[in-house]
Amino acid sequence: MASTYSGIGGWVYAPWRGVFYPDKLPQARELEYASRQLTAIEINGTFYGTQKPSSFRKWHDETPDGFVFALKGPRYATHRRALGEAAESVERFVGSGILELKAKLGPILWQLMGSARFDADNIEAFLKLLPHEAGGRQLRHVLEVGHESFNDPKFVALLRQYKVAVAMVEDEGNPLIQDATADFMYARLKRAEAERKTGYPPKAIDAWAARARTWNAGGEPDDIVRIDGKAGPKQKRDCFIFFISGAKERNPAAAMELVKRMKE
Repeated sequence: MASTYSGIGGWVYAPWRGVFYPDKLPQARELEYASRQLTAIEINGTFYGTQKPSSFRKWHDETPDGFVFALKGPRYATHRRALGEAAESVERFVGSGILELKAKLGPILWQLMGSARFDADNIEAFLKLLPHEAGGRQLRHVLEVGHESFNDPKFVALLRQYKVAVAMVEDEGNPLIQDATADFMYARLKRAEAERKTGYPPKAIDAWAARARTWNAGGEPDDIVRIDGKAGPKQKRDCFIFFISGAKERNPAAAMELVKRMKE
């Protein structure tokens, strides 16, 4: 059965205290609390530097069964002109202790520089570096791009060839690519509104819940944006949907609303 995971980016954010976290909750228990309200968290720290294996073990032990962490791949691998030269950075990251998350290890998000343009050879050189297995555990990868030149069917074809998902980024200035290119879908939603307690309008959350159910069931929603005009291979797909940025203080509420919708 395919599943949908709904969450936020990180779990330490002062404005969440008293809004998402209870006032008297010790900061050391914030992950424990957040992981029982949501079903996933995207870890930002792995983008900026190497984390200790003990940290991954701790995060695993503090969260319930069924919870999932998505990890940002290190910027040292993606913020470079020649992506094919990132082999050492990719290998170091995979071997840094991420497998200590065990079954709670979710997709790895690789974020290219926003100014990076689509170059088929450069992108393929990077995709070839991404391992789909380590220590007997499946690894899933997702690529986030920020330049309109990626609105190219050749980009979609490469992702499908290497079974890598594309990050669906809902934000001004980002190309919105929703083609199904792997066995899962990955969305990063950045339009939470401060004046709404739930961050997003109910209709918007309903729409994402409907899309997720369709992808979970093996279909493709009618309202998505495809670059190559073709549906992906028919298969049931897990969905990972994160509420990021925008009015950040509202993101946990939006994620919890989606969790509720998926239980209905």
